[in-house]
Amino acid sequence: MIRHTAVFRLKHAAGSAAENDFLAALAKLKSIPGVEKFEVLRQVSPKSEFKFGVSMEFENQAVYDGYNFHPDHVAFVQGRWIPEVAAFTEIDYVPLP
Repeated sequence: MIRHTAVFRLKHAAGSAAENDFLAALAKLKSIPGVEKFEVLRQVSPKSEFKFGVSMEFENQAVYDGYNFHPDHVAFVQGRWIPEVAAFTEIDYVPLP
């Protein structure tokens, strides 16, 4: 299992229609085959500059690769993520034995 996570800050004003539209578009990625346990999260700690997170799981590396190269994911990254995300950190985890 691979858990893919990203924390991010948007260029949009908090609570704006543009912010809500981006988060709704992000949530559509859960329909890509192989995506499991998909969540969009609001970050609440004052210790972090990031305001949102996204988390999902994949059965294995091949399934994760399929997601990364899926046309819907590629289009979202190019059309929404790159122009609208101000900063982010991405981390992928696998369970320890």
